[in-house]
Amino acid sequence: MTLQDDRCTTVPLASGPVPARLVERGPWNDTSRSVEERARALLDAMTLEEQVAQLGSVWFTDTAGDFAPSVDQPMDTEHDEASRDPIAEASFAGGLGQLTRVFGTEPLTVDVAAARLRELQSRVAAGNRFGLAAIAHEECLTGLAAFGATAFPTPLAWAATFDEDLIRQMAESIGADMRAIGIHQGLAPVLDVVRDYRWGRVEETLGEDPYLVGQLATAYVAGLERVGVIATLKHFAGYAASRGAKNHGPVSIGPRELADVVLPPFETALRLGGARSVMNAYTDLDGVPAGASAALLTGVRRDDWGFEGTVVADYWAIPFLATMHRVAADTTQAGILALTAGIDVELPETAGYGQGLVDAVRAGAVDGAFVERAALRHLRHKIELGLLDGREHVPEGAETIDLDGHENRRIAARIAEESVVLLRNRDVLPVTTPRRIAVIGPAADQFRSLIGCYAFPNHVLSKYPGHALGISIPTILDALREEYRDAEFVVVAGASITEAGGSDLVEAVAAARSADVVILAVGDIAGLFGDGTSGEGCDAEDLVLPGGQHELVLAVLDAGTPVVMTVLSGRPYALGAYERADAIVQSFFPGQAGASAVVGVLSGRVPPSGRLPVQIPRSPAMTGTYLQPPLGLSSRGISALDPTPLFPFGFGLTAGDVRYLGIDAPLRLEVDGAVEVDVTVENQGSTDAVEVVQLYGSDTVASVVRPVRELLGFARIEVPAGSYQTVRFFLSSDRLSFTGADGRRRVEPGAIVLAAGPSSADLPVTATVEVEGPLRLLDGPREMRTDWRVVEAGSTVTARTVRGA
Repeated sequence: MTLQDDRCTTVPLASGPVPARLVERGPWNDTSRSVEERARALLDAMTLEEQVAQLGSVWFTDTAGDFAPSVDQPMDTEHDEASRDPIAEASFAGGLGQLTRVFGTEPLTVDVAAARLRELQSRVAAGNRFGLAAIAHEECLTGLAAFGATAFPTPLAWAATFDEDLIRQMAESIGADMRAIGIHQGLAPVLDVVRDYRWGRVEETLGEDPYLVGQLATAYVAGLERVGVIATLKHFAGYAASRGAKNHGPVSIGPRELADVVLPPFETALRLGGARSVMNAYTDLDGVPAGASAALLTGVRRDDWGFEGTVVADYWAIPFLATMHRVAADTTQAGILALTAGIDVELPETAGYGQGLVDAVRAGAVDGAFVERAALRHLRHKIELGLLDGREHVPEGAETIDLDGHENRRIAARIAEESVVLLRNRDVLPVTTPRRIAVIGPAADQFRSLIGCYAFPNHVLSKYPGHALGISIPTILDALREEYRDAEFVVVAGASITEAGGSDLVEAVAAARSADVVILAVGDIAGLFGDGTSGEGCDAEDLVLPGGQHELVLAVLDAGTPVVMTVLSGRPYALGAYERADAIVQSFFPGQAGASAVVGVLSGRVPPSGRLPVQIPRSPAMTGTYLQPPLGLSSRGISALDPTPLFPFGFGLTAGDVRYLGIDAPLRLEVDGAVEVDVTVENQGSTDAVEVVQLYGSDTVASVVRPVRELLGFARIEVPAGSYQTVRFFLSSDRLSFTGADGRRRVEPGAIVLAAGPSSADLPVTATVEVEGPLRLLDGPREMRTDWRVVEAGSTVTARTVRGA
């Protein structure tokens, strides 16, 4: 091999128990060169077989279908034999792209999993002449999905905090643990924007507003990437917009919905967060599978956005092109479609990117340049990660890492507390000194109602009945007993979450009548593919509380005792039938510390501060989100259906008495300019408060139908009792842009109504800004964030004039 004047040398590779072998060295080992130079040099030194090997992966499990989608026919992979004995039989001849979930497939303690990963990486490195190890990836949607790792709140709970800094801290803590045990890539976050609440994976999302999704996802991505873990954005694109909310369902949305709702969070997380990887969606978009769409994977992502990282296949998405989408005759043809469209790495096992791909290149059925393109991108990541720099494949001391350490638990508890949303309180909260508490409902003593479907105890341990959880997950009942040590408890499940029959309503009503207060805990069990009521593959027919819980709630409300209804769920359920509940608390799978957070809100120990990242419907048939055009709202005299939610997007009660005093904005904004928008709030109560100041925009006249209002910015601030705060938003005209009838993004002149308030339906202060200038078309990068800061604060506003009041 010749690369200019560089020469290859060989040195022994020490790989633990694997016998040392000669390793070919060259300019790819030269750390003084750029990553690009090193990657290209290594690519040029590789044979076709070695290049293709960098595009594949291996998953050592016989039960993959338990925690990932499967197809009717078995997968034709290259590693079936090795999967029976990963340590003894694996050879990895020619190299390997990625190792799939060594920690996250079965309940292995850290010492055992780290030792296994160390041994596998040694074998991977010994199996190729460059001593190149694999990228090890894991799921990290609610924390690292491994035995004994912290089960953080689910992403829908992150969204309820509206707290970007806290989400970034969480990601840094998760990422630090991953790097400490030798993990390079995390399959998170999910950037799908909720379009239908019935979809099972709502719990994995960051809500129904693309701006909120984009900003919180960016915070998570930035945290992972800051500590050296490759963040993987999923699922690109349109996955959550499936017909009828069916998992893997087809998607038929217009180009403007794709451009203005679905795609912006991904672009934001790439441009502002620095994500280095993307995962394709399983779905087809207007008849074209995302995994075979060059328009999406190459056109939008690379040509339009300039993305240079990798696109990894969602698990078995490549063979799915043949077995489910039926756009390929076999896995080899599926591999060719995916590769040419822009998927670089096949997960979780090699099927379409194996020997069949090598043969196809040699036969001229596919240009080898596509293999080189994908391999080069993956090699860049490996060089960035130091896999050619002589570092330990698994860091020293990995076997002793505590995956549920103090910092993890502290952050998990804080997110849980900030995410609890108080929806209603008719003078029953705080519950202070009750003599007798009736704890009713199937979620009260169920830990699976506190954690998401990708938390290890739900994701994996549900397949190991009776196995220790590895972490402490107190239930609501446990937390109540801890909070109210002097109270007497009567506990009745009353109904099932997963089954409609078997409700014991008589006992539940008797318990309610005997108590001073009822804590009624209802909601979901998170699981996979039907092993739960929320989670991947657990789509709902409607938004009635699952199982026998609806009947239970109605019966308990009839008992006449004050009822505090706590909903622990992965999606919003219709609560319109429960108007008689004295208090309602919503918590979206708040994690292992969630019970203490919820009970803390009930007792007054934790001030409520969460806000809804999704609406709470009034009717179980109303599944649409707040981001509606005029015809999507209530229209009396035209339709008998009223989609008005019971509780709107952004809603949440807080301590104190926060009032919006005014909004101040310039009268004019140039089509290519920016303005400062000041919003002043005052806490007129005697209790300190946390307020999420929300800024919305409404386009009064546009060339295409626009949402009635959309979120332009938000600021989570503390407002002490008796004080005021002025928040300044720095609003770019780019944030007012949308896709026109010609398919191009534009800023149009005309009037924009800016409004601020505590929710999308409660906007007490408004200002009209005239956007001036000629029509402006946007090509390339644009401003995707509305920054903010507190510019004024004081103890009273009685002596000052509030502009814009």
